[in-house]
Amino acid sequence: MSVANLDLGLREQTAALLKHFGLPETLCASGAGDLWRTGRGEVIEVHSPIDGALIGAFASAEELDLGRALAQAETAFHAWRLVPAPQRGQFVRAIGEALRRSKSQLATLITLENGKILAEAEGEVQEMIDICEFAVGLSRQLYGLTIASERPAHRLTENWHPLGVVGVISAFNFPAAVWSWNAILSLVCGNAVVWKPSEKTPLTAMACHAVACEAAREFDFIPDGLLQLTVGGPLLGQALARDRRIALLSATGSTRMGRMVGPVVASRFGRCMLELGGNNAAIIAPTADLELVRRAVVFSAVGTCGQRCTTLRRLIVHERLMPQLIDQLKITYSQLPVGNPLQAGTLVGPLIDETAFEAMQDALQGARAAGGSVFGGQRIQADVPAGGFYVQPAIVEIDLNAPIVQQETFAPILYCGTYRDLEEAIALQNSVPQGLSSAIFTNDVREAEWFCSSCGSDCGIANVNLGTSGAEIGGAFGGEKETGGGRESGSDAWKNYMRRMTSTVNYGNQLPLAQGIRFE
Repeated sequence: MSVANLDLGLREQTAALLKHFGLPETLCASGAGDLWRTGRGEVIEVHSPIDGALIGAFASAEELDLGRALAQAETAFHAWRLVPAPQRGQFVRAIGEALRRSKSQLATLITLENGKILAEAEGEVQEMIDICEFAVGLSRQLYGLTIASERPAHRLTENWHPLGVVGVISAFNFPAAVWSWNAILSLVCGNAVVWKPSEKTPLTAMACHAVACEAAREFDFIPDGLLQLTVGGPLLGQALARDRRIALLSATGSTRMGRMVGPVVASRFGRCMLELGGNNAAIIAPTADLELVRRAVVFSAVGTCGQRCTTLRRLIVHERLMPQLIDQLKITYSQLPVGNPLQAGTLVGPLIDETAFEAMQDALQGARAAGGSVFGGQRIQADVPAGGFYVQPAIVEIDLNAPIVQQETFAPILYCGTYRDLEEAIALQNSVPQGLSSAIFTNDVREAEWFCSSCGSDCGIANVNLGTSGAEIGGAFGGEKETGGGRESGSDAWKNYMRRMTSTVNYGNQLPLAQGIRFE
């Protein structure tokens, strides 16, 4: 049940939600547990993409604020790593329960600040709850290995230990879930966390921090400064990348951002986990169920107004099916409910801001210049809140080898082209610089298996008969090539947040050397 109230202005709704989370009336750029500090940097204004209304303003944090946060987090880590992992799991369980209590409020705040429809926002909060449940179980399963030693009376083991302070840089499109993937696993693994959210969605970050603080009050073993929040612009992110106290920096955003952050972290021999752009494709084979395809393609291509890293951006259709499928998609696109994301029935909300709209129009102009035929893509201004950037999602029929198709535009643009055989389709799928998510729609088991094999998709995610977006938390999330190679969320992604130690214990009274070396 949503708590959205269409009778209230967006600023009033936002203020009521921030009050629900116990945030100070004067917004602060830094949070260390229950202690909030005002910033001293440039003023950040938060405008709702729904109608452009100003819903928050505050002075940003500066590098000095970040330094204080890192010092406190480092001290907290030294205490937290001594807390048994199952106890750390109990804290994570409490965070999940606090999220359940405020699910509707947090989802509504996400919609107000980010523009995604309420159903998607509620799904994002549910994803946070799910990762908490996953991590509670993980807290008793941080397994190492016992390895057979070649030397008599020797025990060889592999152990996993807490890493240190983990830095998290998150993007606007998933302003809460991405933090949870990193912070929740980091906490269970014994680390402290410093978070720099997108300056486009800082209010959601403040609310998430407050939820974690609420959970922390239930325990007496949570060290001060374990979770830190600092809100600022790119300079703050660069400072985070440079600081040697950050053992691991997890950064989600554009490939451009990754090119700036990655080398800085590498130059100090730090760890960097990058979740960057996606240019995801779906292959539509001759045996595909076209009704299934239509539904899956529409959600993958227009969900979150095309502002997911897993958004479907390329449709590789067998030439025999192209005319029929394109006609069906155009009919569906023309009937999509685009509008206020707070209203029931809306499926497509606004783009985040004018810059995103201009990038979409530039991409469509580039597609036309490359010979593409564009359906949709125009700004909608009737029957939608004034001031927001609402668009008709676009379908572009184009040669999939065109340069514009190689680029990711964070907007609802679906490039469509044809193929003749599976080898050509897979080559087209793999021809772009990005490698996040992919899909094939087929009822031929051999095609499906080939697509998922080492000779098929080169992406981190390969789906059969479902779209490219909507991954579950149980599997590791991430991709290859310019997507950055990072893996978050489920499976064994927890290993990113720990350091591996190989230990050998000699419980005999001799000193045999490995490889049969004699040193006498």
